[in-house]
Amino acid sequence: MTVPPDDRVFRREMASAYRSGWHFIDLVTAIPRQGDSLMVTLFGEPIVVVREEDEDVRAYRCLRRPRGAPQPVRCAVRYGMVFVNLDQREHRLVEPDTTAAPRSA
Repeated sequence: MTVPPDDRVFRREMASAYRSGWHFIDLVTAIPRQGDSLMVTLFGEPIVVVREEDEDVRAYRCLRRPRGAPQPVRCAVRYGMVFVNLDQREHRLVEPDTTAAPRSA
């Protein structure tokens, strides 16, 4: 195995490998009321998770540019846990199919 000569190259490769999936942030109980928020850093990017007025949980990437509006990030709540996906491609959380009939052996 070769080690990248530059730490920046290594961090970029790790970020591209790991950012393209769903990542656990926290339990939904961490933001119980409307207007509550949670700030986390994921792969060096600040992410704010907010419980909106309609009780939905949403995530936003905080841009560092002047006058930059927060950019929405895909967010999912499953089993009382908050997950975000920083990748722009379409990924879905896989849920078990409970409607399928059991297989007989």
